[in-house]
Amino acid sequence: MTNSRRMGLNAVIFGLGSHESGWRMPESNALASTDLDYWIDIARRCENGGFDALFLGDVLALQQSADRHLSDAMDPLVILSALAAVTQRIGLIGTASTTFDHPFHLARRFASLDHVTRGRAGWDIVTSSNPLEAYNFGLYTMPDHAERHARAADVTQAAIALWDSWHSDARIAEKQSGRYLDPAKVQTVDHDGPFVRSRGPLNVPRPPQGRPVLAQAGASEAGRDFAARYADIVFTVQSDLGGAQAFYSDMKTRAVHHGRAPESLLIYPGIVPIAAATHQEAEKRLWK
Repeated sequence: MTNSRRMGLNAVIFGLGSHESGWRMPESNALASTDLDYWIDIARRCENGGFDALFLGDVLALQQSADRHLSDAMDPLVILSALAAVTQRIGLIGTASTTFDHPFHLARRFASLDHVTRGRAGWDIVTSSNPLEAYNFGLYTMPDHAERHARAADVTQAAIALWDSWHSDARIAEKQSGRYLDPAKVQTVDHDGPFVRSRGPLNVPRPPQGRPVLAQAGASEAGRDFAARYADIVFTVQSDLGGAQAFYSDMKTRAVHHGRAPESLLIYPGIVPIAAATHQEAEKRLWK
């Protein structure tokens, strides 16, 4: 018997794709990012094509040069909730920031998404880095890198505690006795961290997965260590095989350091495919 390994595939979509001028292609609908049919078509194509997950990125600001490239973006969780109704198998992962949101909101939204998808939700944990995002939340400057990652750990720990505040069998729903909930199986969490506090419990039952899949794209020292501690999936972009192998080895070693089995952390390298009938046509399309 051969020892076969399966390659996971995840489609990463922001707006109309990775190329900032993709909206200008003759076949593109430049205004499609706010059209639900566009997202439904992508989700169905991914699911039918054998992809494991669809990932929607997000930035909480209208970015610089928005007059030249698509930078507006709807809330990924709103889109993913709609896609839950038209897909059956594919995972649905959305970006949400630990810097500009409270763990109760995050835990509640992703628990809700996990319920409506019947256990297919994922959270891409980001700390945010664009100063324009800070301005939108009343800050004059973005918190420094170390502080953002320290807060991310605090927020993530609180969210996990909130998901764990419900036992999976807490809802009894005994119509004859009138007992809907077993209060002994729903606990407060009393999270009191250096950045956030939450008494809990969550007011959404325990997610079907226990907790959503956690994804991260840390490249810095702090980001890598955070991902090795909490993430199920790590996204990375590497320019050569040696760098990719070094990143893979480093992340697996860090996971073991945090008491995890190395296979519990999956590494997903990013590529930007240019599709065409021939290699020459793909090159022409790339540089068009």
